[in-house]
Amino acid sequence: MSEPTITSETIEQHNLTTEEYARICELLGREPNLTELGVFSVMWSEHCSYKSSRVHLKRLPTRGPRVIVPPGENAGVVDIGDDWCVAFKVESHNHPSFIEPFQGAATGVGGILRDVFTMGARPVAAMNSLRFGPLSGGDEKVANRNKSILKGCVSGIGHYGNCFGVPTIGGEVVFDDSYSLNPLVNAFALGLVRQDQIFFGKASGIGNPVMYVGAKTGRDGIHGATMASAEFDEEALEKRPTVQVGDPFLEKLLLEACLEAMRSGAIEGIQDMGAAGLTSSSVEMAARAGTGLEIDLTLVPQRETGMTAYEMLLSESQERMLIVARRGREKEVVEIFNKWDLDAVVIGKVVEGDRLKIIHNGKLEADLPVLALTDEAPKYEREMSPKVRDKKAAGKLDLGQLDADLGGVLRTLLASPNICSKHWVYEQYDSMVRTNTAVLPGADAAVIRVKETRRAIAMCLDGNGRYVGVNAFEGAKLTVAEAARNVVCVGAKPIAITNCLNFASPERPEVMRSFADVIDGLIEACETFETPVVSGNVSFYNETDGRGILPTPVIGMVGVVEDVRKLVTQGFKAEGDVIALLGETRDDVSVSEFAATIAGLSFDEMAAKGAVPELDLTLEKRVQDACLRLADESLLKSAHDCSDGGLAVALAESCFSSLGREAVGAEISLEANGLSEAALLFGETPSRIIISFAADRLGDVEKAVGDAPFKVIGKVTGTNLKVSVDGAVAINEAVSELESGWKNSLEKELE
Repeated sequence: MSEPTITSETIEQHNLTTEEYARICELLGREPNLTELGVFSVMWSEHCSYKSSRVHLKRLPTRGPRVIVPPGENAGVVDIGDDWCVAFKVESHNHPSFIEPFQGAATGVGGILRDVFTMGARPVAAMNSLRFGPLSGGDEKVANRNKSILKGCVSGIGHYGNCFGVPTIGGEVVFDDSYSLNPLVNAFALGLVRQDQIFFGKASGIGNPVMYVGAKTGRDGIHGATMASAEFDEEALEKRPTVQVGDPFLEKLLLEACLEAMRSGAIEGIQDMGAAGLTSSSVEMAARAGTGLEIDLTLVPQRETGMTAYEMLLSESQERMLIVARRGREKEVVEIFNKWDLDAVVIGKVVEGDRLKIIHNGKLEADLPVLALTDEAPKYEREMSPKVRDKKAAGKLDLGQLDADLGGVLRTLLASPNICSKHWVYEQYDSMVRTNTAVLPGADAAVIRVKETRRAIAMCLDGNGRYVGVNAFEGAKLTVAEAARNVVCVGAKPIAITNCLNFASPERPEVMRSFADVIDGLIEACETFETPVVSGNVSFYNETDGRGILPTPVIGMVGVVEDVRKLVTQGFKAEGDVIALLGETRDDVSVSEFAATIAGLSFDEMAAKGAVPELDLTLEKRVQDACLRLADESLLKSAHDCSDGGLAVALAESCFSSLGREAVGAEISLEANGLSEAALLFGETPSRIIISFAADRLGDVEKAVGDAPFKVIGKVTGTNLKVSVDGAVAINEAVSELESGWKNSLEKELE
């Protein structure tokens, strides 16, 4: 059969520009054939090459005393002490989850789990950050589609995680109109590994055999990477064949086989076949080692007949790994994988030089320089709109007089989509498998015990597209600060982050401006909290028919609790306990859940006239350090971050029942100090933590707080939440009624 001619239409179908094609021809010294064009198209896609973001990402802080493996591998690895490390990463599966919600979300979980155990780490925790369009109001057809996407994604995540046997212990669910038909599914996984048992994705050792292990290759997922590098239109649902199909039971077998093979000493390097499948795994392994590879596709296990070299190279069939074994020990590897009922075959070898040679049925199908696919991929400095850093001049929005029924305002906020309980979601996930979960879903941060030690690992996912959309620089700092604060609230010291940067098209100057500003904000915040970025992912082109999402960086924060016995939870505990506020309340209500839900402001109105909450990183660090000292000295009964919905919402959440404990009430006395009731009760000033402690420990608490702002504001008592402002009762609501509205709201929306 004659080789197809490469036409301008062929180039466009492969998501390459004419300039990029010309560059390919220049690098090769000839025109590529169709198979080679397919390889370039996936390796030079935004998803694989980071061609629009690399120039910015290289500025992030990635080093620190705890960092063992910085960005560049399958997952970052950080030292937690006593020779133990954690490997973790967050990654997007946004585009597949729009097209096929169940499989898109499920395979997102599968992919991130493989990234972690490829490092030699056993996955011990998973989380997810989910964003959808509104479930009601507006166009009923769109709302119903949003409901369908949410249900499919949650079901897919639960199916894969539950069957694989990893606890899904935390995350977030957010609703905004910009995510209608542009859902975000960001999957996080964390694993434990001994420092001397970490593995790398390198094709080292000339003559070493290259082995294919795991599931057979089919036609699912072909061009998944390029599909994830383009915006959607009304024909997007026709792209279902580009969504992979996962098998969590097979992945569990693959995990055990890989870890056993690693322990045997027969493995030199290992790489997950994720985006771009066999192409990406082979190219990345060769590039990291500075070697070449020869691969014979005829030897690849296939579940479909008549597959071409093009299809096999670009297939994104799940549950597959590429291994470089130590020469002479291939048989050991085969025996281990066969024991787990998995394929393991030698399909090539490591060679000198820097070329990837692909053979199929005795014919050389591709002969490409590895560096042309990696280091020499395009790097764009995209056009950016002018920098507008200081939005404070916009002033504060006048939200008018509040309804006299402040209790009603609180009830409405607690039942609103972004604040209400997400138990309908997380109760579909097994959070207790492996019996290490120390703090359950629904808290500020999730916590996993490290067996054989007294340590625990705290983790959370946080994002706020509204803040970042109004002011990308300040919004990014606020996001990192909240993530750190959430980890601190359980008594953990933040040690490192992973990030998933979700944006619209990088070809739009305003998008790249917000992206660059976000990077600037991340740098400043991460340096303040001493939390280097050790892994991450960029997802561009999150837009449909030219309408993009809010810029949404999602931060995965990881912290260490040195003594699990000193864990802190968010709920008030006992009658008579003292309630206090760490931090100060300012007028930060113009860009908030209150402004959106109660004042009815659109995002555009908030962006035009409002200002995001003002963050003082030095103050934030003082507040967090004070909370950590209190936790370390075992002085705290509870700690809870003030964020969405402000102080009143955080107080209510601290009253709600948890872990079999009945709901409790509280009496709170506040001073307005010139603030409006809206700003005082519902403003989202950062750097605030509500704490409670035994009354007889007040002196010890005041001493431990140090130079952080601290004020006693009430006590735990009764069954109502009673809040007085300047001596007048502003809110007096039965906690049971507040909790009922908060707990049942999402489920009612989905009926």
